[in-house]
Amino acid sequence: MHYYSTTGKSPEVTLEEAVVKGLAPDRGLYMPERIPVLPEEFFRRLPEMTLPEMAAEVAQALFGEDVEPAMLKALTEDAMNFPIPLVKVTDNIYSLELFHGPTLAFKDVGARFMARLLGYFNRENKDRLVNVLVATSGDTGSAVANGFLGVEGVRVFVLYPKGKVSPIQESQFTTLGRNIEAIEIDGTFDDCQALVKQAFLDTELNEKMMLTSANSINVARFLPQMFYYFYAVGQLMAAGADTNEIVVCVPSGNFGNITAGLIAKRMGLPVKRFIAANNANDIFFQYLKTGEYSPRPSVQTIANAMDVGDPSNFARVLDLYGHSHDAITAGISGCTYTDREIAETMKSTLEKDGYMLDPHGAVAFRALEEQLRPEETGIFLETAHPAKFKETVEGITGKEVEIPARLAEFMKGEKKSVEMAPDFTAFKQFLLSR
Repeated sequence: MHYYSTTGKSPEVTLEEAVVKGLAPDRGLYMPERIPVLPEEFFRRLPEMTLPEMAAEVAQALFGEDVEPAMLKALTEDAMNFPIPLVKVTDNIYSLELFHGPTLAFKDVGARFMARLLGYFNRENKDRLVNVLVATSGDTGSAVANGFLGVEGVRVFVLYPKGKVSPIQESQFTTLGRNIEAIEIDGTFDDCQALVKQAFLDTELNEKMMLTSANSINVARFLPQMFYYFYAVGQLMAAGADTNEIVVCVPSGNFGNITAGLIAKRMGLPVKRFIAANNANDIFFQYLKTGEYSPRPSVQTIANAMDVGDPSNFARVLDLYGHSHDAITAGISGCTYTDREIAETMKSTLEKDGYMLDPHGAVAFRALEEQLRPEETGIFLETAHPAKFKETVEGITGKEVEIPARLAEFMKGEKKSVEMAPDFTAFKQFLLSR
């Protein structure tokens, strides 16, 4: 299968080229030339399938033309080697817990798959050194760093905004060493993302270094995220839910997560509609209301992984719906919540339902509480373990959050990072010096 640029000014490329390049030369994002529809027989078997079995079949439909079948099955099953349970919170609302992977965040899914796929493409290029650039507002950095840790022929540079990620998140990518370098930018996530995008377009850098991205702009990062949408619906089907009335709510920042869900729906997944839940960075919500897309500098919130002022994957949403505002609003609704409202939801849900939310999951849960119709069943994505925001969660709920052993180990490591202003010339020289 070939991949085209959303901007439409670059030639189509193979999967390997799309993965290794990350961003198209015209600054567009790569999209598959077609979206395969899975057969009815797949959905009949879905409730009985294990997560690795299901992921392998979805991966075959997406990537089977470009990766040897046995190898694709093996790397998919290896990437998906942790549970993703669907947990009932209220009578008609379920939490899809995406925090049971190595770094306790949903991005483990895409990062682990991408690391293995890039390793597959590198297997016959022993002399090729791929430099992965990733901007993070929190969990992307840890998932990518740990997914690529020790992968031969790959070096990772993680850019993150100084003082704007939690201490536990920071420890997950600044203490690893080896082929992982952390760069602490004195600015916002948008500054970090802008440096990464500019690097991809710099002729000298690209002549001297092979650069790619592990943000959700990379097709190998965002597409595998659809695995857990299929698995969630399969679990609801096994519980006897009406598959004509399933609503999925996604806490949305850079919009790679919800875009994967939208593509899953195009592949036949029985989801009635999606809700894109925003914090105070409500650029997409304002677009839904007005039809005008007006990016602006991000503001810091307690749901920091969603602090994005210019969502990269908005281009993919536009592409999927033929740039039709009417079509987008017909399939996706939105909402926006303040820190105060997020905190209220975290506290009340623990008291009323006995379920501890992280700030991002709280945004999505509140949206379902307010927008779900009586006949519908809602799934919200709990994208990270509450312990990754320990101080925030404890301060709001008054309850202690136990730190899982895996997170505690990261906290023991020594922080190693390079501080830098949000200046491209300095960033470029740093990369060239490496």
